[in-house]
Amino acid sequence: MNIEELRDYCIQKKGVTEDFPFDKNTLVFKVMGKMFALVDVENFDFINLKSDPEKAVELREKYEGIKPGYHMSKVHWNSVYVNTDVSDKLVLELVDESYKLVVSSLTKKLKEELER
Repeated sequence: MNIEELRDYCIQKKGVTEDFPFDKNTLVFKVMGKMFALVDVENFDFINLKSDPEKAVELREKYEGIKPGYHMSKVHWNSVYVNTDVSDKLVLELVDESYKLVVSSLTKKLKEELER
């Protein structure tokens, strides 16, 4: 997987925007203003994705390429390393899961806005 494939997959999701709020290298994908994925565009080694806390631990135990979130809450975020024992298919499934987790935590008003 490369950065363009990841970007294309993320940006096509409903309500998603992208920006560089932290620095010129960290691309952040947000749904309705809430982060669900972060990636370094200069050094595309991993993607930070939100995860259910219990599933996050299970994934870390099962895959060498999934670690506690780099510079993120270690409980709610995983760093998913690309081109490792984590298949591209699984990476995209984890992107979907991160997106859904963030959408489920949105306020009723934001969820209604997203559905329009």
